Amino acid sequence: MKNILSRLINGETLSRQETYNILVNITHGDYSDAQITALLVALQMRGITVDELLGFRDGILETGVRVDAAEFKPIDIVGTGGDCKNTFNISTCSCFVVAGAGYKVAKHGNYAASSVSGASNVIEGHGIKFTSDNDKIRRSLEQTNFVYLHAQLFAKAMKFVGGIRKALQIPTCFNLLGPIVNPIKPAYQMLGVANLKQMEIYKDVYKKIGIGYSIVHSLDGYDEISLTGPFKVSSNNYEKTFEPDDFNFSIAYPGDLCGGEKSTKEDAIKVFDSVLQNTSALSQKNVVIANAAFAIKTIEQEKPIEDCMAIARESIESGKAWKTFKKYAELNS
Repeated sequence: MKNILSRLINGETLSRQETYNILVNITHGDYSDAQITALLVALQMRGITVDELLGFRDGILETGVRVDAAEFKPIDIVGTGGDCKNTFNISTCSCFVVAGAGYKVAKHGNYAASSVSGASNVIEGHGIKFTSDNDKIRRSLEQTNFVYLHAQLFAKAMKFVGGIRKALQIPTCFNLLGPIVNPIKPAYQMLGVANLKQMEIYKDVYKKIGIGYSIVHSLDGYDEISLTGPFKVSSNNYEKTFEPDDFNFSIAYPGDLCGGEKSTKEDAIKVFDSVLQNTSALSQKNVVIANAAFAIKTIEQEKPIEDCMAIARESIESGKAWKTFKKYAELNS
């Protein structure tokens, strides 16, 4: 580690193999907390490279719990977090809309870090039990088109740096890893990012991983399509900025997308349920339709986005999305 730190201080970069080795060595207890702290700070100050990030990803997947379900070719819909917007669970809602429309979805997530309710909070809040059992994961995908992978059950390496990250109280490269360490290794991913710099990083990451992707960012700072203003989408074959009016959506107000400053996990669950039950406020329903539609287009890249919007809308309004969620909850409670 002394040699690695010296190289980083001199502005050198590490190879993908080197950061893979570092991650594995961390899980073996080969470095002190002080050395790991110095490593994370040095990488954060210089800015991590794509190969360095991918090496850490390789290490996390290699040392974690593996899942054998790649043949389902699912999509994951996820946000980086950190936008401090405290929205309801838009990505998780969108997952069930996409699954209700007949596509396989493998959602990877965790408890809330910077908002009231994370994906794990809303899933667990319905009495659903997390599992890493491969047979149960496969059964869920087969019978409901959906599975939820609670990150803490899979990424074993994260516990070795958890205390250090908490003590540092600043973002590190590990904040970028959450969206790309889904143990099922999905064939497709729609990722929401909190800024355009992150969009550029993940574009290069996805190109090297070799999956179908869409990266979305609302230009007023949301790590999802918020419909509060223009939003940018970058995918395998196009990059474009859209306006809500392009799809006949009214502008959403920030307050429409959260339960207010004192909202609770219970409030977030109520909004989540109401969207899937087609009883929510129109702005809440529209934002989920928009995100689900671009997820569908990530899979069906040749399909016009207007058709994808219609598919997502029908999944909610026909009751398929809610039926899919209920079936998933019954199977996994």
